[in-house]
Amino acid sequence: MWLAVARGQRVSQAAHAIEARGLTRHFGPLVALHPLDLDVPCGSTLAVLGPNGAGKSTLLRLIAGLARPSAGTIHFGATGHEGPADDRMARRRRIGLIGHATFLYPALTARENLILAGRLWSVDDPEARATELLEEQDLRAAADRTVGGFSRGMAQRVAIARALVHDPAILLLDEPFTGLDPTAADRLTEQLAAARDGGRTAMLVTHDLSRAAALASRTLILHHGVARSLAPDALSCRESLDAAYREAIASPAPS
Repeated sequence: MWLAVARGQRVSQAAHAIEARGLTRHFGPLVALHPLDLDVPCGSTLAVLGPNGAGKSTLLRLIAGLARPSAGTIHFGATGHEGPADDRMARRRRIGLIGHATFLYPALTARENLILAGRLWSVDDPEARATELLEEQDLRAAADRTVGGFSRGMAQRVAIARALVHDPAILLLDEPFTGLDPTAADRLTEQLAAARDGGRTAMLVTHDLSRAAALASRTLILHHGVARSLAPDALSCRESLDAAYREAIASPAPS
């Protein structure tokens, strides 16, 4: 069981954006995620840390609804418990996902990808929203080029804009800094900090401990599919987080 480590005072259960109880994922005999209890308060940023193969992406896929848990339940604030298709769709409308795949159509331009996503989410004036996001990602000059010819970093910036197109309440970010140059990475850090300060909830999977320390209000370390808590002062700086991280992953795998 995991108890979130947070800066400041505890948030009441009623204010949780995401709640999971006994969340488990098996792949045949392999246990990718051992039973996990999780509370993510509204407006907090949870950094999910751990080595490769620890279960981080599996957890994010379960939260996003891209995979089904082997056991356990997930609740999403006012949208309630997973259940009928309408509830799952309501959940998905609240979530913006940045994953390893960009979810972009390579034959479409950056602008067309964002307009299409806006229409799928029934965004008011998707053309204007696309223009706004292209400006935010400094992609105005490349807006009408097909994304199939983009570098990984440029495609990632379009993918970030796509995840934000419907102004989701919850952001799920799986290594969002991958492929970004330092300027773009700093821009994304500023955007995530602004989203956090504006009350948006986020789960950030990353290997970048410096950015985790700067952005996160809570921290979860996964190792061999097991969640581990940290001391309350672990987020005080990058060095403290690094020391706590190394200690947490030094333990052996569960038998």
